This record gives sequence, structure tokens and C-alpha cells, in this order.
Amino acid sequence: MPYRLIHMAGNFFGLCAYYLLENFRKRALSNLALASDLHLSNEQIVKTAKESFQNLMITCLEYPKFYREKNIKNAVTCVNPGKALDLLNQKKGVIFFCGHQANWEILFLEGTSRMPGVAIGKPTKNKYLYDWVLSIRQKFNGIIVPPKNAIKEGLRALKQHKFLGIVGDQGMPDSGFSSLFLGRLAYTSPMPAILSYRTQSPIIVATTLRKNGRYVITYSDPIWPNTELPMEEEMPRLMKESLLILEKSIKENPGQWLWQHNRWKRQLPGGVIKKYRHDSLCVVFPEKLEQLLQFKEIPGIIRKFYPSEHILFMIPKHHKNLINLSTETYLEYDTFKDCFVDDYKIKLLINLTEDKYIESHFKKRAVLQVLNLRKIITSTNLSQNTNIDQLLEKVLLHAK
Repeated sequence: MPYRLIHMAGNFFGLCAYYLLENFRKRALSNLALASDLHLSNEQIVKTAKESFQNLMITCLEYPKFYREKNIKNAVTCVNPGKALDLLNQKKGVIFFCGHQANWEILFLEGTSRMPGVAIGKPTKNKYLYDWVLSIRQKFNGIIVPPKNAIKEGLRALKQHKFLGIVGDQGMPDSGFSSLFLGRLAYTSPMPAILSYRTQSPIIVATTLRKNGRYVITYSDPIWPNTELPMEEEMPRLMKESLLILEKSIKENPGQWLWQHNRWKRQLPGGVIKKYRHDSLCVVFPEKLEQLLQFKEIPGIIRKFYPSEHILFMIPKHHKNLINLSTETYLEYDTFKDCFVDDYKIKLLINLTEDKYIESHFKKRAVLQVLNLRKIITSTNLSQNTNIDQLLEKVLLHAK
């Protein structure tokens, strides 16, 4: 099949996937709403999410095509390959920093068709599928190394004057390094900056665009490390400059980025259990005074479990002075109807009310999980004097 026909099929099946894969759809919608630097309306959020599913489906359908493709130039053009080739010819290593744009596989295929290179790739659980994908990625003599060997093999490749490809737009809370990305703080691996500093190799940001049935790759100017400064100072600068270039490219064509990934995830396994481990949540307070008083300490308790996540508190206007929300984002309501807002940011809804309609409302948007504390208290015959702190700890950390 020609590429244009594959792309047409991908557009159709991508729309099907958008409507059928509910959890991935909601995650994409929420992530787009959380990306405040995009300044998208709700209509634009939905449109971009659909385009992202179409992009992802095209990428999947192109794997068999790339498996049989003998001349990758049939699919892609690099507008300025000399920026990397000149450096490699000068016996210098190059670090390519890229993201999940358009079909991200094309970057390594196009690069290794012209110059020797190594890239970091995480194996999938299905060994047979991964072996097949690996045969595609390495068909032009490039080498894929697993993350556990990334530092060692990355240093070796750069010292051998090869390029090293690193996909750096995935959420990595275990990295300990964070930087602003599309308006929100995101954990990112600092590996490109560390390797750049240690080997004095420049970082080149490679961006990809699908246009008129073909791919266009663009290389940025080299970003050089200043080894006269301590690495602790240089690492944030190198990462910030690299991320800004990638970010600018995503803003220009947001529908060609992988929005289904949890880019802004904050928590590691071992804390909040997986089903409640979300980066954006909403807490709805009850309207009745006696119920409200039971939950008045909730903001501080919730922050203990979600220290840096996006949280929206919905509180009754006539009782708002009973709750300390001076440092939090909140919405005041007169009646529950005021809570029925079209907010796609929310992935986790913590409902402290007896109103079930607010749950169905947000589940039609982007909410992936509902935690109804009122229902838990009632079903377990807990008293009004229940220690909410202990209850939340049991639910969020230990619930089955």
C-alpha cells in the first residue's frame, strides 16, 4: 500500500479508536486540557485528541510498511542533515533529543541510513512483537540498547563518534529532575544533558512533521555544554533549551504528538495505589452544613497524598469560610448545577456529596476514577466522627 493510502486508513481507524478506547481517550483529553500553554478551547481539545489518535493509528499501520521498505527516502526528507554530519565527520559524537511526534520511528531509520547511530529503546513485554519491532529499527545497521545499559552504551557510542538518540518527552518521576513543559512541571530524564556534559558532545533536537503523505525532519542548531561551569548548573540549562525547541514544535502541530501518555505523572509505585494515582483531581464538598463540617480538614489531608498534583475544590458559597483554601484552586457554587462544568482536566473525582449525577457528568468528560467517600462511610457503617485522615490513608494506600 502507498503511504497516502495507509494514512487514509489510519485516519479512519484512529477515529474508531478515539471512540472505542475510553481510558486512552479520557487521558488524551485531560492532558490536552492540562497543557495550559496551548490555550485550547474545549472544541479544540476534542479535535486535537482525535487527530492524536489518527496519528497514533497511522504510526501503528506503518510498521509493516517500514519492515518492507528498502529505501527510507521514499517516506522522509531531512531538510538539514549537514548539521549532524559535519560534527560526526569532525570526530565528535552527537546526541539527538526527540519526542513522540508524527511517526517517531522514522527519526532513527532516516538517521541510520546516513550515519552510524545508537538509540535507547524500552523492550515490550511481548518478546516476539519486540523482536519484530527491533528488526525494523535496526534494519539500517543502527543499534538499540535497553534503558538499563543507557549510560554505559551511550558513552561508548559518543566516544566512537556515533550519534545517540534519546526520546525525552516521557514522564519519569523516578528521575528526580523536573522542568516546565507546555505550562506544567514535568519529570524528565536528564540523561541527554549528563552525557553531553561528560563527553562534550552537543545536543541536537530532532523534530518530525507528517505533511502531504511524507515526513519532514528538522535538526536544531547544536546546543553545546559549558564544561567550565559545574554540571549542576549546566544540566538544567541544557535540558531547558532542548525541551523548549521540542515544545515549540509540538505547539505548531499538537495533533501529531502522543497525548495518550501520562506526561505529567507525579507519583511512583509504592505510594497511592494505581487506580487513584492521577495527576489531576477534583474534590466536591457537600452543601449541608453538618456533612461539610465532617470534611472541613480534607484540603490539607488530600495535599498530603497529592503534594504537587492539580486539584480543584468545589465548595458551597455560603459555607466557604469554614474551609481553608487560601492556597488552593477552588470553585464556589450556589447549587450543584454550578458544579456541572465542562472541565476536561479532571482524571480523579473525589465526591463527598450524596449527589450521583455529578459523577456521571464528569465521567462523560475525562474522569477515569471516582472515589465516593460518603458511600464508603455509609456502606461500612462508620460514624460521623470517623477520622477522615485514617480513612483516606486506608483507601488511597491500601484499598484492594
